[in-house]
Amino acid sequence: MKKSNLIRFDWAFKRLLRQKANFVVLEGFLTSLLGKPIHILRILDSEGNKQKYDDKFNRVDLLAENQDGELLIVEVQNNRELDYFHRMLYGTAKAITEYIKESAEYAAVKKVYSINIVYFELGQGKDYVYRGVTEFRGIHENDVLRLSVSQKKQFHRETVGDLYPEYYVLRVEDFNAVAKTPLDEWIEFLKTGNIAKTATAPGLREAREKLRKDKMNEAERSAYEDHLENLRYQKSVITTGIIEGHMKGKAEGLAEGKAEGRAEGLAEGKAEGEYAKAMAIAEKALQMGMSIEAIVALTGLSEKDIKKL
Repeated sequence: MKKSNLIRFDWAFKRLLRQKANFVVLEGFLTSLLGKPIHILRILDSEGNKQKYDDKFNRVDLLAENQDGELLIVEVQNNRELDYFHRMLYGTAKAITEYIKESAEYAAVKKVYSINIVYFELGQGKDYVYRGVTEFRGIHENDVLRLSVSQKKQFHRETVGDLYPEYYVLRVEDFNAVAKTPLDEWIEFLKTGNIAKTATAPGLREAREKLRKDKMNEAERSAYEDHLENLRYQKSVITTGIIEGHMKGKAEGLAEGKAEGRAEGLAEGKAEGEYAKAMAIAEKALQMGMSIEAIVALTGLSEKDIKKL
């Protein structure tokens, strides 16, 4: 694959796309995802919007307000987190409570979109883009609870779910298709760092120009290299943990087998134990987005074994 001459999106998202002159790139991405025109009025402050990478596992997030007064939380996450769904919930709850006045009526609660770009296997599923909405369904009649005519008129919404937060999960590493839609073109860029010459998605043409590495000054380039080094460090820590866990399990299994003093049992138990441990490591590695080739080299398993997972 051709090496990209563009800045990684997570870095651009943290630094460049917060600038008003570059809103057009972020707006294009959000428009492609949400299926409606998005215009960013302002970027709001958030405790997660750290400008320094002194924390090697610092997350990247952004909180914005659009032309309709809705809140958009966009987060890029490179590291696997088992409780990431809880973080999504906490983020929307915090945004709702922070941006409503104490004396305001409940109707003043802002609509929140939680958009999560993750570079690891979050949950289990076949798709690479998921949308979560709230629905009230009758437990006896199986009908969906709807807004009344007066509620629709007052809130300018069509369904009850429109009042509640919406969640989007983009599992970038799971995208292996040919980009056929504007959203696919964006996800292809998020995964590869490249923008196809034929791409027509809103914001990508501007991204191709504004996110060029050769436009960075010396200070920006230095900070960007630090960011890339932090990402390499994170992957190294995770991989080291997997390898050390594998070696420890292998040593413990060997010692236990020797203690039993049965040569035949040792051979069989060791083989089965090592295979089980290798399969467990492979499963974790797949969840973290490692390639099959890398997992084969790490575990010694065959591609056939790994594909069973």
